[in-house]
Amino acid sequence: MNINKVKTGLIAAAVGMASLVAAPAVMAADGQFVGSLVYRTGPYAPGGIPWADGFADYINLLNERDGGINGVKLDLEECDTAYNTDKGVECYERMKGNGPTGMPAVMPLSTGVTYALLDRVVADKIPLITSGYGRADGADGTVFPYVFVPPATYWGGADIAINYIASEEGGYGNLKGKKVALVYHDSAYGKEPIKTLEALAGQHGFELSLFPVPHPGLEQKATWLKIGRQLRPDYVLMWGWGVMNATAIKEAAAVNFPREKFIGVWWSGNDADMVPAGKAAVGYKSLQFNGVGADFDVHKMIKTVLYGNNKGSAKSVDGIGEVAYNRGLQSAVILTEALRSAMGEFGNKPMTGEQVQWAMDRLDITEARLKDLGAEGLFDPIKLSCSDHQGKGRAKVTQWDGKQWKAISDWIEPNSSMLRGMYVESAAAYAKEKGITPRDCK
Repeated sequence: MNINKVKTGLIAAAVGMASLVAAPAVMAADGQFVGSLVYRTGPYAPGGIPWADGFADYINLLNERDGGINGVKLDLEECDTAYNTDKGVECYERMKGNGPTGMPAVMPLSTGVTYALLDRVVADKIPLITSGYGRADGADGTVFPYVFVPPATYWGGADIAINYIASEEGGYGNLKGKKVALVYHDSAYGKEPIKTLEALAGQHGFELSLFPVPHPGLEQKATWLKIGRQLRPDYVLMWGWGVMNATAIKEAAAVNFPREKFIGVWWSGNDADMVPAGKAAVGYKSLQFNGVGADFDVHKMIKTVLYGNNKGSAKSVDGIGEVAYNRGLQSAVILTEALRSAMGEFGNKPMTGEQVQWAMDRLDITEARLKDLGAEGLFDPIKLSCSDHQGKGRAKVTQWDGKQWKAISDWIEPNSSMLRGMYVESAAAYAKEKGITPRDCK
């Protein structure tokens, strides 16, 4: 055996392998890394999967149709948290430095993970975008420069729910003496609306009763016996998630509580929650901060460009248009429009988190822009500023007809003046606790 030839062959093979390993890194060097925290596994996967599919499909649509954003390809990587806070933090830490500029933003898709990342994102200068979850007082950009909460918060959702109930009763003056129950997931997420509902109960004279439900929410019989046979409220609100939602609806039916008087927040209004509840879900209502259905131009483009070429994220094209899918799509629009805006200021190249934070402070997704994106009517326009990290915060009320959601209201705007005061007060308390000096947004 010729040892020198063997050594030469081994060296050549090693060089070849090294080039194979290095090639993807070289290719990705010009791309924008996009890290996506998802939960395709775990107890809440039925709601997490369509969100992840909607987010991925929009990112892939831009790549396939447009070559990315302004010629910069989007390199999407998912990390599955299983809706577990520790895993969510691990995913963030593992991905935050990926790509040439690191994560441009993080969307944790969990209130628990959101709380765990609050200090980290400031240190890392990576925007934390929580669409319809997380800390409501993140709407105050003076205290939370790296937290953004468009298009809506749980506090706003609570106010919108009471606004809708008042309209059903003929005005706020008719809420006095009414009984409203809140059935909520016993977690940071489920507790978020309580402060707002307590304030509204004090203002309008309705009686508020609280019913926490421990994870995962399968044991609710005793709760609904109290609600249906003892309390007998005029309305029930729900801040539920996963299997808790279908269980609550079936238990409500068992005690003959009218589903027309049962209103959930957006995370209690997934298609995947209604199907297991069967006929018991008919008439149930839910808030939504995005439109419902798959009849929008952006859906048609996704079906043609991706699913027509077997490149869709979902197992079936039938998943397009579920409300959780549309929320994921909306989150992708928010991020990519911020990237587009940042590139307009800093050049067509991968953006850093700090550059995307600059763009989020100035985000302005107009009605005309939504039309250009094929999403007119699917999303409400969003306009943010240095101090306002929420926008209008509007939502619609939808109702399940046994097969799909139907919008039964126009966009409802929360009481912005009241909520802004609550956001500022809560953020100021957080700033004092953490020793934060609010930035000057003048």
